[in-house]
Amino acid sequence: MALPYLQTARARIRLAEESDAPKLLRYRLENREHLASWEPLRESAYYTLEHCLKTIVDSRDNALQDRGYSLMAFDPTEQTMLATCTFANIVRGAFQACHLGYGIAARMQGQGLMREVLEAGIAWAFGELHLHRIMANYLPRNERSARLLASLGFEREGYAKRYLQIAGTWEDHILTALICPEG
Repeated sequence: MALPYLQTARARIRLAEESDAPKLLRYRLENREHLASWEPLRESAYYTLEHCLKTIVDSRDNALQDRGYSLMAFDPTEQTMLATCTFANIVRGAFQACHLGYGIAARMQGQGLMREVLEAGIAWAFGELHLHRIMANYLPRNERSARLLASLGFEREGYAKRYLQIAGTWEDHILTALICPEG
C-alpha cells in the first residue's frame, strides 16, 4: 500500500519525513500552551529537534508495519505544519478498527480546517486502509471536539471513567465511533 498523500483546499496531508523535523518542532513549540490541557504531560526533551526526528522515524515505522498512521497537515506549500491527524492502535482481523487523535495549531482554530483534514483522513482510512470502525474519545469539557466529531457522524458509545492521564490527571472521556458507511 502506498503511503498517504492527501490534498484538500487548504492543506497537504501526509506522513512526515525526516526533513520535516524543524517544522514539527516549530509546531510543538508554538502550540505548547494551547495543547497542554488536552495532552499527556510532556518532558522537556519532547520539545527538541532530536525528539521530533525520533517521532518521525517511529511514525514511519508504525505506518510501514500497519500499526498506525500519524499524518501531518501542512499548508499548500508544505512550509508550515497546521494540524495532526493520527489513526493509531490499528487492529486487523475481525475488528478492522483504530483510534483517532487530532490537534490543530492555535492560530488555525475555528476556521473549519480540522474538519477538512479529518474528512480527508477518514475517507482515506475507510478506503485505502479498509477500516470498519474509527473510534475517537474526548474530554467531556472539550465542546469543540464534541461538536466536530458529531458533525463528522461519530456517535456516542459510552463514558469511560479516568480513561487517560491528561496534563497529569486521570480524566474521564466520552467514547465515540464512526462506522464505515460501505461496510
